[in-house]
Amino acid sequence: MNFEMLGLSENIIKGLAMQGIITPTAVQEQAIPQIIENKNLVIQSETGSGKTLAYLLPIYVGQPLPLRMMQVIVIVPTHELAMQVHHQVETLSINSGITLKSIVIFGEVNIKSQIERLREKPQIIIGTTGRIIELIKQKKITAHTIKTIVIDEADKMLKKENIEGVKAIVKATMRDTQIIMLSASISDTTFRIAAEIAKNPEIIKTNQVLKIPENIEHRYIVVEERDKIDTLRKLVFILKPNRTIAFINDVDEIEVATSKLKYHHLNAESIQGAKTKEVRKNVMADFASGKLQLLIATDIAARGLHIEDIEIIFSLSIPGDPLDYLHRSGRTGRGSAPGLSISIITERELPLIKKYQNAFGISIMEIQMREGQVIEGKKA
Repeated sequence: MNFEMLGLSENIIKGLAMQGIITPTAVQEQAIPQIIENKNLVIQSETGSGKTLAYLLPIYVGQPLPLRMMQVIVIVPTHELAMQVHHQVETLSINSGITLKSIVIFGEVNIKSQIERLREKPQIIIGTTGRIIELIKQKKITAHTIKTIVIDEADKMLKKENIEGVKAIVKATMRDTQIIMLSASISDTTFRIAAEIAKNPEIIKTNQVLKIPENIEHRYIVVEERDKIDTLRKLVFILKPNRTIAFINDVDEIEVATSKLKYHHLNAESIQGAKTKEVRKNVMADFASGKLQLLIATDIAARGLHIEDIEIIFSLSIPGDPLDYLHRSGRTGRGSAPGLSISIITERELPLIKKYQNAFGISIMEIQMREGQVIEGKKA
């Protein structure tokens, strides 16, 4: 199967080639023809499998001269994921010469500037539910012209804290609006809710069994809670990664950890929801360009973060849900590149490591630090 067989034009295929994308992934092969046929879809496909292009590419089909009207709403849980999708639209539009435009709609910025940009009639609107609904109510987003609604990270967007916002957006659009839902992992409950929102959706699953890529190695180290940050510092100095992410769930702890690491001359910055859009944007730009070595983040950054060459993932706050561990680990080892995921845990958190092993059929080996070196020990 190739992109031409999927109905993509020569310009789009050339644009993809400029990104080093030559052949479609499994999810793209299955999803693109059905999206072009305007079918409602629920798509479950593993992290890094190309889901974003699976729903973006059909938008470009048949639009050599794009209509100046709002056609697609992409609902995402985080600003970071919105920017990732927006960047992909910009890149593909430039490389293919098909000038589709997108705008990111987010609640933390001045609404007047967003209204001004909406007057340009971007074809693709990417954002979070609250601000999108607000702009629909103000008739700044023309809901009646929306042909497709994409719900990215559907497992999160269809939870009770987000579901009403999603339903409000769907209800505001026309009855025949196409609904596409995607995630790396979708529970039976999420499938049930998805079927209530979208009429007769087709189901696409490219990963019947959730798994972590085999090119990612897994390690853990047991320390006292008070020693976690210092252990991270020592591991970074020993392993010397060029680009790495450390996950901490508590926002206050993130700021304390970042200050301590910077005090010890580590090139570290944090990203979390309490920071302004501009600060987060600058930090992510530095991280993507290689100017920043260590990114300290909450799980908000694990969803939809597509930065190449992340060598190591550190977890200082251990997720109770194995799926969160999957999402974190999936930030490294992209494609066929080697990756490493290290959990810095206390003794009482050891059962969670065993839980990950059972969930994904992986081996997580213990490590220790001795005389400035990392020594491997036993399996959890």
